[in-house]
Amino acid sequence: MSALVRYQLALLLRSQRWLPPLLLYAVCVGVGLQAGQPLLDSLGFAAAALLPVAAWLVRVCVTGEPESARHCAAAALGPARTHLASVLAGFLSSAVLGAAGTAVVLVISDPHTTDGATRVPLLPAAGAGLLAALACALFGTAVGALCNRPLLHSTGWAVCSTMLAALLVLVVGVSPANAAVRGLVTASHDGAVPVPWLPFAVSCGVAAAATAVACALASRRR
Repeated sequence: MSALVRYQLALLLRSQRWLPPLLLYAVCVGVGLQAGQPLLDSLGFAAAALLPVAAWLVRVCVTGEPESARHCAAAALGPARTHLASVLAGFLSSAVLGAAGTAVVLVISDPHTTDGATRVPLLPAAGAGLLAALACALFGTAVGALCNRPLLHSTGWAVCSTMLAALLVLVVGVSPANAAVRGLVTASHDGAVPVPWLPFAVSCGVAAAATAVACALASRRR
């Protein structure tokens, strides 16, 4: 499986289709965040911006391989494993972006509460920000897995559903991604750093279930 994932990552890098989602994330972080802003608010924003980018990267990975190459890999290793490698490549790419975004926020942000009265501890904030970013990356992976092939083959429907679903899971209050981001933003008022273990765990379960559904359908529709 690791060789398949490396193969998918190599395809992604060579295709340069990673560039638009990377630019989207860079623009969101560059426009939405400025030096000296409160740390926890900025970590929440950077995590939220990662969710649609993760969904986009998964779409790039599951649709980027030529049909002939995909059929060869599926015949040799199985369509489910081939599709799983594509989804994992998309998630790993978004996780790297999330870690980089978290590092940038830690460098440029002010480690104080919104009113500037209380100092925010950097190490717990870094851990909370990274977990929130991973929760958003996982939920974005789930969105990308369910809104593209093998469930949706039409480019128009897939793109529209991916972006709409990514927006909904960010704004709906019961979403684990929303809870992780909201916890950081709320904590920016009092400085008590929350560790979003529960949103992260739920996001892991959702991403695993969504990927399992997509891989099962990939086997049946081959």
